[in-house]
Amino acid sequence: MPLARPMIGEREEQLVLEVLRSRRLSLGPRASAFEQAFAARLGAPHAAAVSSGTAGLHLAVRAVGIEAGDEVVTSPFSFVASSNCVLYEGARPVFADIDARTLDIDPQAAAAAVSDRTTGLLPVHIFGYPADMPALEGLAAKRGLWMVEDACEALGAVHGDGAAVGARGNPSVFGFYANKQLTTGEGGMVLLDSEQHKARIDSERNQGRAPDMGWLDHDRLGFNYRLSDVACALGLAQLERLDEMLAERGRVAALYGEALAGIEGLTLPCPDAGGDRRGWFVYVVQLPRRVERDACVEGMRSRGIDTKPYLPAIHLMSFYRERFGHREGEFPVCEDVARRSLALPFFPELSEAQVDRVTGALREVLRCGPSVR
Repeated sequence: MPLARPMIGEREEQLVLEVLRSRRLSLGPRASAFEQAFAARLGAPHAAAVSSGTAGLHLAVRAVGIEAGDEVVTSPFSFVASSNCVLYEGARPVFADIDARTLDIDPQAAAAAVSDRTTGLLPVHIFGYPADMPALEGLAAKRGLWMVEDACEALGAVHGDGAAVGARGNPSVFGFYANKQLTTGEGGMVLLDSEQHKARIDSERNQGRAPDMGWLDHDRLGFNYRLSDVACALGLAQLERLDEMLAERGRVAALYGEALAGIEGLTLPCPDAGGDRRGWFVYVVQLPRRVERDACVEGMRSRGIDTKPYLPAIHLMSFYRERFGHREGEFPVCEDVARRSLALPFFPELSEAQVDRVTGALREVLRCGPSVR
């Protein structure tokens, strides 16, 4: 059983085939149509389609004015792109520990990590659960910091005040990899309030081409971060039934929650609270501390079920250890969660019988598998 599988149907095939038949595969009308539809869906003034969530994060931090030597406070519990995008510009990611319940960056830890060299905050809405943006926005306002939100895993999430995650006015980035709530295969989107930021990102994603799109007229440094019309057609079809796909993800999550309740030492994803609502991306549990996770992964694989450690702590990756001297013990909550986290198969078309198979296998592995010595 795979860890993830996109939900693709006849509408996706229809719109992609229309683009193929048009012979206009890139820099065509589907990109702007996808941008407008996505921005309208979330209630943002502008959107810019890009080749990946990573590309979107890179362009977003450039748009807000990151410079070499800056420090940016962010989470060590994330996909590595949220930190790497800072390094691309010669700045330094400074980590702050996470909240044990939400697994998002802890605002108090973030405040303690701010220094005179800090210019920005880059919170991550991890696993689709909304970060505490009111507290982080208060910190940013107090210290004069810019904010870029990594919402790559959080499409469909909502804050307690009713605002969609990514639509609070900060540049916010969504990812459309094949396991996301909405997929274009590869791809991403940057939501923006600023028309100036939109113009800059539109140019920089296309090799720095001039605003009038004059052929080979490049007035700034740019990148090849465009999203093809083929991918945008796929995104438009997915957006049309986003509500259905989000509902199905919620259904699967509820089945898992019911089936796994009561297992001693097993921590499930935190429930929605305070009006915050998760946009279900993955279903990640934290194993009991006595369990050897690698043995659990192997035990599930031997039963035909794919699982994955999700996610490793960024600061303990070899590159970050060697570059910045990070060591174990710096961020204890993150490290504990990273050691115990396990992603289970999760996608909209997962049936109740399949969930029963996964949870039954996990119970068996936890009962019979080796313990940490």
